[in-house]
Amino acid sequence: MSIIAAVAFIVLLILSVPIAHALLMASGVAMLQEEPMFLFEAILNLYQPTSSFPMLAIPFFILAGDIMMSGRFGEYLVNFSKMLVGWMKGGLAQVSVLGSLFFGGVSGSAVADASALGNALIPVQKRQGYPDGFPSAVNAATSTISVLIPPSIPLILYGLITETSIPKLFIAGIVPGIILTVLFFLCCYVIAQIRDLPRSPVEPESSFELSALFDARDLAIIIAANILLGLLYFGDILGGLQIFAAALAMMAIHLRLLSRRFALRKVPAQLWRAIPALLMPLLVVILARGGVVTPTEISVFAVAYAIIVGAFVYRDLTLPRFLGCVLSAGMMTGVIMLVIMSSSVLQWILTFESVPENLANWMLDTLQEPWAIILGMNLLMIVIGTFLDLPAAVLLLAPIFAGVAPHVGIDQVQLGVMMVVNLAIGLYTPPVGTTLFVSLAIERVPMSKIVFQLWPFYLVAITLLALVSFYPAFSTFLIG
Repeated sequence: MSIIAAVAFIVLLILSVPIAHALLMASGVAMLQEEPMFLFEAILNLYQPTSSFPMLAIPFFILAGDIMMSGRFGEYLVNFSKMLVGWMKGGLAQVSVLGSLFFGGVSGSAVADASALGNALIPVQKRQGYPDGFPSAVNAATSTISVLIPPSIPLILYGLITETSIPKLFIAGIVPGIILTVLFFLCCYVIAQIRDLPRSPVEPESSFELSALFDARDLAIIIAANILLGLLYFGDILGGLQIFAAALAMMAIHLRLLSRRFALRKVPAQLWRAIPALLMPLLVVILARGGVVTPTEISVFAVAYAIIVGAFVYRDLTLPRFLGCVLSAGMMTGVIMLVIMSSSVLQWILTFESVPENLANWMLDTLQEPWAIILGMNLLMIVIGTFLDLPAAVLLLAPIFAGVAPHVGIDQVQLGVMMVVNLAIGLYTPPVGTTLFVSLAIERVPMSKIVFQLWPFYLVAITLLALVSFYPAFSTFLIG
């Protein structure tokens, strides 16, 4: 059945049938070749994913993101990012990088971020003379930072499929997400210097200089504190979460007692406006790490937080806009749920014929060396990720590789982060790159120009993939 399903699925993809329908139709064709009793299994597997209580986290997080990004949240985050890095060469490219980091804590969706940031930044970059294809390349690649920052929808799907702790996955994605942000930032900085891209300074009253808040003595204290924290961590005296808490405590003590120049009145208005949006991912991480509430409860809290801030802080949340967000979230949830249901049927076929176990045994017997097996897993994910959207690829590949990972020293949390980092590359890789097509639709240039501009971003993403794949500490740093 699995071979028939695979062939039918590939044919349907070539015919441009939507992923969810292709999965369901391919599974149905395969089951019809066997006993009719198998069709009852198909119906059962269509229903089971929809009865999962943790699955409610997906629509609630989507709704929270819609409420935030449809109002002033997005505007304030973009303005705050521009305040920080707009003065640099290629400042709007750097804004796209930072904006994706901030937006990731709001939406958890790379496609949503690509659309929101792309519509805000790409037309301005074109007017300022950025090379054709470069604005879309930056937007398509950097929007994938969102899938690593809590609340990440792909990490939620992976956790549900493999029964891995979603809070641990959220926390494990933070360090790789920050590293990817830094690497993309450096990539844009080098390109901007080489091509002499224009700056995008903000108005003087919105400018921000660290020298207005800290002096040389403050900088020396900060460097010394970071060295001390590094020694405590690498000396196995404190764990990742303890280091994070100690850093917050030291920062508070420094600002309150030691800093001679810090004053709240010196903080620009753009930062004050962005704080409610910036707090969202921090609150999600704190609630997830505490273990007091479930991911579903966190998602409900996120919706309540978005409503309160939109209605009473920014005061731009109206009843028509809220109802529009509910409708939009319902439609997106329907698409995701259809993919989950249809992939569940195909997963049953693969499990019935022991495909995951056979593939695991083949890789262990043929490749043998752990590094070769990890490399083979990544190559297979990259190939599949170029043809399948990220959620569908996670749902299909997670059960298969979950049986291989323990044999090469990879736990389920590291595998989840590695899989999301890998498959995110497919979001801006032809022929089915979702963020690539979103950016293409905004800039309206030939795809060949965008792909040519993307190669430095591919190198950056593959570098992070290698770090996450072969060095577990990059994904388990904060878990402890």
